[in-house]
Amino acid sequence: MLENEERNYWLGFSVFSGVGPIKFKKLLAQFGSAKDAWEAAKTDLEKVLREKLAEKFDQFRNAFSISDYARRLLREGVSFIITRDRDYPKLLSKIKNPPFVLYIRGDKEILLRQLTDQNDPSTLRQAQGSGQAKYIAVVGTRRTTQYGREVTAILTQELVAAGFIIVSGLAIGIDAISHKTAIENGGATIAVLGCGVDCCYPLTNQSIYNSIVSGNGCVVSEYPLGQRPSRGSFPARNRIIAGLSLGVLVTEGAEDSGSLITADYALSFGRRVFAVPGPITSSLSKGPYKLIAKGAKLVTSGQDILRELKITNLKSQTLNKSQNTKFKTESKEEQKILDLLRNEPLHFDEIVRRSGLDSQKIGSVLSFMEIRGMVKGLDGGAYSI
Repeated sequence: MLENEERNYWLGFSVFSGVGPIKFKKLLAQFGSAKDAWEAAKTDLEKVLREKLAEKFDQFRNAFSISDYARRLLREGVSFIITRDRDYPKLLSKIKNPPFVLYIRGDKEILLRQLTDQNDPSTLRQAQGSGQAKYIAVVGTRRTTQYGREVTAILTQELVAAGFIIVSGLAIGIDAISHKTAIENGGATIAVLGCGVDCCYPLTNQSIYNSIVSGNGCVVSEYPLGQRPSRGSFPARNRIIAGLSLGVLVTEGAEDSGSLITADYALSFGRRVFAVPGPITSSLSKGPYKLIAKGAKLVTSGQDILRELKITNLKSQTLNKSQNTKFKTESKEEQKILDLLRNEPLHFDEIVRRSGLDSQKIGSVLSFMEIRGMVKGLDGGAYSI
């Protein structure tokens, strides 16, 4: 039997909603191949699928054309890999019940460069300077604060500078910020969807989706083309995010945030979990603090993550140096403002008070610093670096 023919039968089963990784594994055990399972008599299928599901599948396969569906994938620029492919992501293959078919839209090579064993520090060190990739997930709340947005952007930028590919779920909030920051800093990113790869959900992130598939990474899903997201598809999506990644970083989230589901999956897979402490007065800091109490690594910089993973990357070695030399001040006033903003954002009035300088002078200096990208204006008249 041709290998491509067998792979296409795997593809056919991935479209049928009644068969997931567990049932598909049982079908292979019972019939020996996807082709034989697809062509099996309904009475034989009932031994695995039970009577009602076998009847439903029988109706599905009689109406469904695998060849037409395969041609549709080609037309829409979508590829797929199965768990038996040599280039199936190694870390993902090690989780319990990995997707037996993974759809990919965008740069497939991003997935194919994954390390053989990212949990082995020696393997990580050997990968430095090679074409192999290190993946890390950055996730969090949809309802972000200014603090959460800033720390997510800062840490993502540092991780990209250290050579990581950023994995997230394309949701609004932290997910979107991590994808966007990776792209803006010349990195690559993988969006794991809770729908088909031909669907962008939510639509507000269409521009990020387009940027990813046009050359800055790829979107992946275990769901067939055209499938819309459902309530249960997001927790299932979260297991893939954790499964692909060396570790999961949660930057902000409530106590019941979906990002904690991703972190729990990571722990169950033996992956690292990292959490960013936030203001204790914020409900969106409760998620990270809950993870820290359970043993997650408290991090405040990308270097914390690299140290925990025992990674010494040439890119990361220049990280602190580049941060320290990022801004060349042109006056004592600029240096004073940078020193004031180094640890926290401040309101304009507070900058004036702490600096002891004239408000008109501070306003003029801040304007020039903002134009040059040295500071950022925030909501309500505050500034940060």
